[in-house]
Amino acid sequence: MSRSLIYLVCIVLVLVLVGAAEGVPGNPDPADRAIIRDTWVPLSWTPGDSAASHSIYVGENRDDVKAGTGDTFRTNQTDTSYAIGFPGFPYPDGLAKGVTYYWRVEDVEADGVTTHSSPVWSFTIAPKTAYVPDPVDGTVFVDPNVVLSWEPGYGAILHTVYFGEDYDTVNNAANGIPQGAITYTPGTLESGKVFYWRVDEFHGVETVKGDIWSFTTSGTIGSPRPAPCAVNVKDYQILKWSPADNAASHQVYFGTDKEAVRSAGVGSPENKGSKNLGSESYDPGQLDRYATYFWRVDAVESGGGTLKGPVWTFTTADFVVVEDFEDYTDNDAAGEAIWQTWVDGFGVGMNGSQVGYLMPPYTEQTIVHGGNQSMPLVYEIDLKYAEASLTLTSARNWTEGDGDTLILWFRGDLANAAAPIYVALNGSADVVHNNPIATQVDAWTEWSIPLQAFADLGVALANVNTIAIGVGDKTNLQPLGTGTMYIDDIGVH
Repeated sequence: MSRSLIYLVCIVLVLVLVGAAEGVPGNPDPADRAIIRDTWVPLSWTPGDSAASHSIYVGENRDDVKAGTGDTFRTNQTDTSYAIGFPGFPYPDGLAKGVTYYWRVEDVEADGVTTHSSPVWSFTIAPKTAYVPDPVDGTVFVDPNVVLSWEPGYGAILHTVYFGEDYDTVNNAANGIPQGAITYTPGTLESGKVFYWRVDEFHGVETVKGDIWSFTTSGTIGSPRPAPCAVNVKDYQILKWSPADNAASHQVYFGTDKEAVRSAGVGSPENKGSKNLGSESYDPGQLDRYATYFWRVDAVESGGGTLKGPVWTFTTADFVVVEDFEDYTDNDAAGEAIWQTWVDGFGVGMNGSQVGYLMPPYTEQTIVHGGNQSMPLVYEIDLKYAEASLTLTSARNWTEGDGDTLILWFRGDLANAAAPIYVALNGSADVVHNNPIATQVDAWTEWSIPLQAFADLGVALANVNTIAIGVGDKTNLQPLGTGTMYIDDIGVH
């Protein structure tokens, strides 16, 4: 189906007013999942709007930090910064290479009893091994003239690269030639192949063996969803891929052990069956929260030959993922376009909204908070409001676990017409952001809304049917102008 809503763009240059944080602490620095090349780290955050002080929890065990158990409670203070890995602070001898540290901040109100906790954030001190490969492990359809690169291990002096088409050969290789460069050019590669590579790091007194990474060239199975190494994946994720050029069918393997999935055969418990052409998907059922999964899809040719696929991985979120915008494609014939799920103002006179772009790609793929896609929401408010709504088919029970806060990320632009934004549940319960010109905030901003705010408006949080994102004020229509908002990563934390 074609789209015909066309909006005029009005450029207005104004100063931006960024509203105060709401609900819970946010905007962690370092950013969640950052990799740090140092042995001490200064932590900072933006407090919630009712904080009188802040309790800080830091540790190496995520569950302990989340529960506040063990020795993870560090201090209560009024400052919004704290250092670790420094004399006089936690880990006074320095942080360890390759170790992941978890932290959260709990705002304490003036009564000393009421608290509001951030999510659990993490950062990793850079390891001795090579890391952050480019292309990312599991990448498909890589340029045959690719130049491989990586981040060197923390303290590494030289690097030895091993490359080939056979996993075991690359894994067992030894006595390579060290190099100083952190790039490697394997030469023009053949199409329809899976390639493996490894980088060992020399530290002067020891050599640290690297991980095995993989990628494919065109002609193999492609477009894996979730994307390779995706994080915060929802726990009801259906796996999808595009067929290999010469495939008559595909064999699917899935599990929680990377080596077991990599080496699995048709008789292995990781084997999840054969999929005919046209059925390139697998439903693993309800997944565990904050768990890492591995999967592999082999192409089975009509003559009986098999092209073994790379192992892909993803990690589920520890919260209820309402919408991450990662499943949409440009295939509107299959009903996979974002505007076929999010209902906008197309054909509705008083609703001046447009979800997605008029031409593919329909989603925003550059201005993104997490993952690979976000939702562009174009608005035209001339005595109108602008609203896009999603009917929930899963993630409807927001009372699961210990979640008490709806968090979404938004970004506007200085050139946008100034207007408020709001979230509505079940068609009517509206909560408005405290910045009346939130549309002009030109950086990704976390908006946290206590679920109690919706409960007070009559929403049954165990049965949320719809969520809507809106611009403007439906009760006081104004000729405010036009603009584009970006929405990403909606979840109950």
